[in-house]
Amino acid sequence: MKFPLKTLVALTLFPAIAWAQPAEIVHDAEYYVLERQHAETWATDDAAVDARLAELREANGGAPPNILYILIDDIGFGEIGTPYLNYVCGYETPNINDFAEDGLRLMRMYTEPSCTLTRVAFMTGRQPYRLGMAKTSVAMDGFGMAAEEITLAEVLKAEGYNTSHVGKWHIGDISESFPHNQGFDYAAFPVHQQAQLALFSRDSHEANQTIGLDYTQFDDKWVLDRSFRPVPGTMVTGLEAVTGGSAKEVDLQPGEEWTQAKYLEMNERYQRQALEQLDALVAQDEPFFLQYWPLLPLTFTRPDVSQFTSPNGGFQTESMQKVDAWIGDILERLEESGKADNTIVIIMGDNGNFTKYAPYSGYSPMIYRGGKGDATEGGVRVDAFIRWPAAIEADSYVGDMIHVADLFTTLARIAGGLDHLPTDRVIDGVDQTSMLLLGEGKGRRDHVFIYQSFKLAALVKEHFKLDLSSAGSNLVVAPFYDLLRDQGEKYPVATPVGAWAASPIERILERHMAWKKRYPDLPAAVDTPYSGIDNLRPETVAMREEWLTWKRQIGAYE
Repeated sequence: MKFPLKTLVALTLFPAIAWAQPAEIVHDAEYYVLERQHAETWATDDAAVDARLAELREANGGAPPNILYILIDDIGFGEIGTPYLNYVCGYETPNINDFAEDGLRLMRMYTEPSCTLTRVAFMTGRQPYRLGMAKTSVAMDGFGMAAEEITLAEVLKAEGYNTSHVGKWHIGDISESFPHNQGFDYAAFPVHQQAQLALFSRDSHEANQTIGLDYTQFDDKWVLDRSFRPVPGTMVTGLEAVTGGSAKEVDLQPGEEWTQAKYLEMNERYQRQALEQLDALVAQDEPFFLQYWPLLPLTFTRPDVSQFTSPNGGFQTESMQKVDAWIGDILERLEESGKADNTIVIIMGDNGNFTKYAPYSGYSPMIYRGGKGDATEGGVRVDAFIRWPAAIEADSYVGDMIHVADLFTTLARIAGGLDHLPTDRVIDGVDQTSMLLLGEGKGRRDHVFIYQSFKLAALVKEHFKLDLSSAGSNLVVAPFYDLLRDQGEKYPVATPVGAWAASPIERILERHMAWKKRYPDLPAAVDTPYSGIDNLRPETVAMREEWLTWKRQIGAYE
């Protein structure tokens, strides 16, 4: 029998340790370096964590905690959760600020550089390049997350949870990638994202956010290619579905134009549905997982703002204040249900802000440089807060490094579902339950590999960061940054750090690449776009046929 490395280490060096985490889970190579050094301490901590989880479950009548996960789009570090940073930027998020004070502030939360990637990492515990999902799509593409991936929703379903998803999904436009086919009992979601829904519109063109996209009025006498300019109304917009069934489009009639007003109606509908799903899940009196991913605050026009409510006056800060009020309504409803004490609530951003639209959107980078799409800290460092009144001390902080993929493994453990995690692939998510329950200094991560699409762009190790985009063959002279002294990544300390760190970092990179060779990256699933939707509009069918025609010409489809 061939044992994974983790099992061999445990059997050879520490035969008496009873591991709380199944030995069969495969992590990235660097995890085992830390495990070898800290195995005895981790085993002691795991025993304490197991005892605490057992106490919590017994106090809750044998049931695991409920989980409410709210992921906000394009919100960089410092933009929510901190009153004095709100103050100097001229807007307010009081409900999220109060929530942050009631719980634990994860001060060093890393995500992926853009929205699809972070959502994939959370759902699977795997960095997106491993499953072919490292591209952020803005239109019809015919690919998505494969059915073979194991999602957190599926893990929780196996442990008896009822599951619902409301809001942005953006993990594929094919049937097998839709949330109701990835572990959710109920799902209300748009197929695409805010480019189609809020940017590709007449309103956005008139607001000068997009140039040359006024597909209804531009002079087209020299236009030959009728498929060049996107027409958002021909794409599928909002879907609703239940597990085992087909999806149905719900918010657009044949021939109807998609507008900013329709986008705002969609957002308001998702807020109502999030509250409805919370009520329905609570009424079943069984463990639940509710995932709410708002589309706002990301928007690109101001027609819905009749009176600005903040000194900032940016169109996205106005939307953020609306989202903050909505989140306050959800938290209030949870409190009224009597389930708040034993519900884990996480509120966080998915990546840095959309700096292309800063500062007139209302946002601009704060402490860290860069934003959405960047490998700089401003692209992948976000605000993240977690509240679990029964278990986590209020108004607390941890500076331990954590990656969004860690939430997958951590929540699986808390729910008692580690046995449902796959063992034939790398799980990048590290179990951070000890950090949540035992406090700062109990984290199990000291590094993050930052990919831009399928390319390794940076490595963070402790508080040092290596920019790999211009590293060449000599890491000694590659740009290193000390993130404690240089949060903006403006002053590389290449030689002073590289003189001693280049060799250890080279070994880290070698181990990482060797592990990728041992566990090869997989492609995304490919299928006909909009498969599994049973009421496609005629214009959508025509657009898809045009897309399929050229795909067939290059041999991509039979």
